[in-house]
Amino acid sequence: MTISIAHLAPPGTYAEQAAIIYRNWLTQVTNEQAFLCPHSTIPQSLRSVSEGETSLAVVPVENSIEGSVNITFDTLWQLNNLRIQLALVMPITHMLVSCANDLATIQTVYSHPQALAQCQKWLEDFLPHVQAISASSTTEALKVLKEDITVAAISSQRAAQLYDLPILRTSINDYPDNCTRFWVISQNQQPNTYKSLKNTASCTSIAFTVPSNIPGALVKPLQVFAHLGINLRKIESRPTKRSLGEYLFFIDLEADIASPSMDSALAELCNHTEVIKLLGTYNVISVTNTSI
Repeated sequence: MTISIAHLAPPGTYAEQAAIIYRNWLTQVTNEQAFLCPHSTIPQSLRSVSEGETSLAVVPVENSIEGSVNITFDTLWQLNNLRIQLALVMPITHMLVSCANDLATIQTVYSHPQALAQCQKWLEDFLPHVQAISASSTTEALKVLKEDITVAAISSQRAAQLYDLPILRTSINDYPDNCTRFWVISQNQQPNTYKSLKNTASCTSIAFTVPSNIPGALVKPLQVFAHLGINLRKIESRPTKRSLGEYLFFIDLEADIASPSMDSALAELCNHTEVIKLLGTYNVISVTNTSI
């Protein structure tokens, strides 16, 4: 069996790096062949799995500095047949890549909005007068750097090597322990390989809307988990896009969906929610070696 893995293009993105790490692990564990399928956007990556064009997608979901990647949450809510298989937590170290001789030459810095935000203080301290411009990925602007020495990009060391570009400054993210959580996502019927190896999952993610914007509408669902002793790892709100002031909620829970407590929680939760979706039950692993 050959497995196709969707990720954010072009080559050199952190999403591609996470996808390669997962591919290498998957190949080692299952002996199945896997290849990467780059896509221009995160929604395209997820839709390719939903429509059966690819087997899996590796997408960023949360950064330790800048928080959630909203487009990932929004797209998962819109698509009904996707499930999270695994979470990968990968360290992120940003580089300033440019053909400029020194910082004074640089007039413009390009990168993904998340990367720009993760290096905001460094840019204010060392490049206070440059124009920061958002790009669709951390590697999009690398292709033009050789043509203009006034342009720089915030990207990874691997990306700079792939495009044969000099690194002007290393480790420019504002906080040294910068990391991003990626989700490995498949269709419903795909087996959760990592969970099967570990027997139980450490985390379950759900999303739901509440019937109306009234006092206690959110408290009641949360009390269900508190009464059953299920710890909440994270809660995130996103607009429903139906009406101003209406929100849906994403929750990460420290429990396996197969546990009796989660079974009781989901049954009770139906009494306090409008729509509820199970996004997946899975394990979280930290990537310590990012060399690929």
